[in-house]
Amino acid sequence: MSDSIPSLSSRTVALRNGLSITVTEQGDADAAGGKSILLLHGGGGPSTVAGLATALADRAYVITPTHPGFDGRPRPDWFDDPTDLALAYLDLLDALQLWDVVVVASSMGGWTAAEMALHDTRGRLSRLVLINAVGIDTDGRAEIVDIRELSPAEIGPLAFHDPTLLPDPATLSEEQLVTVAGNQIALEIYGGERFHHDPKLRRRLHRVDLPVLVLWGEEDGVLPTAYGRLYTDSIPNARFRTIPKAGHLPHLEQPDLTLTAIEEFLGEKAA
Repeated sequence: MSDSIPSLSSRTVALRNGLSITVTEQGDADAAGGKSILLLHGGGGPSTVAGLATALADRAYVITPTHPGFDGRPRPDWFDDPTDLALAYLDLLDALQLWDVVVVASSMGGWTAAEMALHDTRGRLSRLVLINAVGIDTDGRAEIVDIRELSPAEIGPLAFHDPTLLPDPATLSEEQLVTVAGNQIALEIYGGERFHHDPKLRRRLHRVDLPVLVLWGEEDGVLPTAYGRLYTDSIPNARFRTIPKAGHLPHLEQPDLTLTAIEEFLGEKAA
């Protein structure tokens, strides 16, 4: 990844339904030839994709929203599932007047991206990159681990190839600990009672006609590669690619390999 840091700014965008979304923007749309990337974080919050945003901003205008409820942002009571997020981000693209947008999304953000593709009636999206995405039911075809009853110490070795990359809670400030706890609450709300999936989603994905790259950390102990392959098989124009020596967040454990895979995919001509 580049050592340079493209210009970064944050603002809050008011949407027509009364919701407000805080976004971080990096890169220059004009210099990037109009290329825009919407980068969606997972349950760990926007900090987990900050490095990827900076790297991608060397090549595109990158918008990273903070999901309502994460990092202390307000979340209306009615706003409680990934479809709400998907529609809000399509409204955001309307407000920003962006077209041909690539959505790069991690974990729960991947579920949201899939819902965006299903609801994109105005054709604003051009491609999806789903990184260890949740959201589909496997009908027993892939074993997943329900992490809701596990402690952070138990989750770490499952989610990371190298669990030493996990932050040590003892080193976090009280404010940071409050943020982490709030993010976990928000994640549970969006994940719902069915544990991060919609039983109908997989049977709807045949309607996604965009080119899709499904990226998967090979050592994800929560969602195995079989889950990623099932996701891929459910989307007509999708391909599957693994990242070695990486778990649920390959963009953190193997940033260069992840960036290369994304760049190669974005550089290809649409079929």
